[in-house]
Amino acid sequence: MNIIHQLTAKPWEATAELPLLLQHSNQQNKRVALKVFLGVVTVLFMLLIVAYAGRMAYEDWRPAPQIKLMWANTGVLFLGSLGLELAKYAVRRGQQKLLQRSLLAAGLCTFMFLLGQAQAWRELGALVFFDVTNPAIAFFYLITGLHGLHLIGGLVVWGQTLARLWGGFELEKVRHSVELCTLYWHFLLLVWIVLFGLLFTGNNLDELMIICGIKGRT
Repeated sequence: MNIIHQLTAKPWEATAELPLLLQHSNQQNKRVALKVFLGVVTVLFMLLIVAYAGRMAYEDWRPAPQIKLMWANTGVLFLGSLGLELAKYAVRRGQQKLLQRSLLAAGLCTFMFLLGQAQAWRELGALVFFDVTNPAIAFFYLITGLHGLHLIGGLVVWGQTLARLWGGFELEKVRHSVELCTLYWHFLLLVWIVLFGLLFTGNNLDELMIICGIKGRT
């Protein structure tokens, strides 16, 4: 009877937990894929920092002017990351209203950051003596542009998550997306703090070379 039972068994109907296992595996794959992507992005920005530090050593280098708006932009991006951290807290505790408000606030802060960056570009372009022929200005546009593009890509996923939440999806079904968005925003905030602190607040050649491994610490 045991042999007959094994021969007539239907493996695809053997367990009701199979959909849950597949969902868990899919979530793990997405998390691993995001971490791999973040690793690639880290290498990209590190290479840009190395190139920036190397270019600063030339005699024709003129540091980019400090734009006060960049400080406000940094604060707004921090608030966006904080909003997503609050959203992660809310989704884990099943607080739907708090989750909706936190997600919406995080997205609005991110949009404000991007608008602020665009305004910083306009302010920089309005300065007669600082144009794209200055390598520092060219790096400014390149690095802030790349960082902004990565944020725009994150906003696509944020928008999909928010649409699902307002469309009546269960909190458990959007929890993983919220957690991944939070990780992504925290990463981009950290990247921006490094870039802002080292590239846009003065001619920090020695600090850049130490961090990039070009020069040893004395």
